[in-house]
Amino acid sequence: MIVDCAIYQDGMRAEGPQDLSDALAQCRVGGDAFVWIGLYEPTEREFDQVTEEFGLHPLAVEDALTAHQRPKLEVYDDSLFMVLKPVAYEPKSDNVTSGEVMIFIGDSFVVTVRHGEEAPLTAVRKRLEAEPEMLRHGPTGVLYAISDAIVDHYVDVAGELSTDLEELEAEVFSPTGGGTRHTASRIYNFKRQILEFRRATGPLAQPLERLAGTGLFGLRVPFVSEKAQPFFRDINDHLMRVNESVEGLDRLVSDILSAHLAQMSVRQNDDMRKISAWAAMAAVPTMIAGVYGMNFDHMPELRWVWSYPALILAMAALEVLLYRLFKSRGWL
Repeated sequence: MIVDCAIYQDGMRAEGPQDLSDALAQCRVGGDAFVWIGLYEPTEREFDQVTEEFGLHPLAVEDALTAHQRPKLEVYDDSLFMVLKPVAYEPKSDNVTSGEVMIFIGDSFVVTVRHGEEAPLTAVRKRLEAEPEMLRHGPTGVLYAISDAIVDHYVDVAGELSTDLEELEAEVFSPTGGGTRHTASRIYNFKRQILEFRRATGPLAQPLERLAGTGLFGLRVPFVSEKAQPFFRDINDHLMRVNESVEGLDRLVSDILSAHLAQMSVRQNDDMRKISAWAAMAAVPTMIAGVYGMNFDHMPELRWVWSYPALILAMAALEVLLYRLFKSRGWL
């Protein structure tokens, strides 16, 4: 569905024809105007008119309709196509979800296609409409604003993940030792969420480097003003910090998982030692009582008056001796 369609001239939203072809023709005649169409999960039929009027490449259109794309930047003859993956994090469930934003930029037009609820572009459009200076840069300003908003949210999500990971680390290394029996599954789930976050931030580095003019051979990207390169370098710097943070989180959660498993192994060994020690202590009186319970006629001290109290004292002495031995070695 078409969420919004507007013409912007000299940094201001202007009234224009409703027909897309007429709107585009008016913008190209004006020279400093462009049309921005925003779509949300469009069907193929809904997208056909936009494709025909703006001459979008069929491969890019297919990507925009099917979604499930990695962040990328592709240059076609008549347009530029960029894919970004906004993310959202729910701290209560430790769950990272991602959506997709596709941006088509060409001569006097911008087409944005959104999949998922993670990146409402309405807020970006309102912010741009309140900043005419940014809108005067045309489609380049729109591309910058959307990229900046998504990467800035990456920074927030990375901070929330770091905070929750510190809590998880404190749980694992608490004095009680190793957390609960659900801790391992929680750590593993946390690692999967970091991987989901990494899928959004990692591949975006190369497209931003190209937009910043620091990519392969420093070639200029068409339909993007060279004056915008410093701004895209600033976004790329933020993304680099996010990627470094994500790598650190991934290593740390792996170390926490290894430490937790080691603690669980040590705890199991301690439990086995305690069980073995108590079993050994129970075996001694059982063996003695079993031997003297066989009721043979010819057994030592069987007819002796003090046999019973002597055996009880002997078993008690052996139990005390074994207890002190196991206790001194840390088995009990």
